[in-house]
Amino acid sequence: MRYLQLKKTVKCGNSASLNMNIELSTERTRLRLIESSDLDSIHILHSLPETDKYNTLGIPDSIEETKSVIEPWVIENESSSPRNYTFAIENTTNDDFIGLFGLKPGKAKFKRAEVWYKIHPEYWNKGIATEVLGRIIDYGFNELKLHRIEAGCAVENIGSIKVLEKAGMVREGRRRQILPLKSGWSDNFEYAILETDKRKPNTT
Repeated sequence: MRYLQLKKTVKCGNSASLNMNIELSTERTRLRLIESSDLDSIHILHSLPETDKYNTLGIPDSIEETKSVIEPWVIENESSSPRNYTFAIENTTNDDFIGLFGLKPGKAKFKRAEVWYKIHPEYWNKGIATEVLGRIIDYGFNELKLHRIEAGCAVENIGSIKVLEKAGMVREGRRRQILPLKSGWSDNFEYAILETDKRKPNTT
């Protein structure tokens, strides 16, 4: 069963910047900045117990709750100088909505950003997350001129640990009981990659 097929035409009003036209690609995926019309797809993704297991956002009680979460993301995407990029990940073969990927730069002086992602379970264990992360890392270093890209994950989230390490990120530390998960408080592994570190080759 396919996961909510979507085909998008980006429309930008006078207040929207050219950032809305950002589109990145990998061998199997296309990444574009999310729009309000992605609400149904994102709500389905956020409502899945599998994707909520190691996530602190929680399962939304209603689609209105999801709307309140993504509205600031869409507004930020439309900014002339966004400090938070939220991408929709689509399958280039059939335009299926695969998941979300976030890139949140910090203060310009420090030239660093944090990344996060949420992938539909139908696309787990296929190398999609690693493929997309590698592309975002390249975009961050090559286009945004970052020096450092960071990520974190719950210590029991083996899938995300493998994704981060396959993409070349290095485990730098462990923060104790920082994540309020449904299963209880969880420690968090801290990962990072520098612009000078070896990266995983990507098809772009």
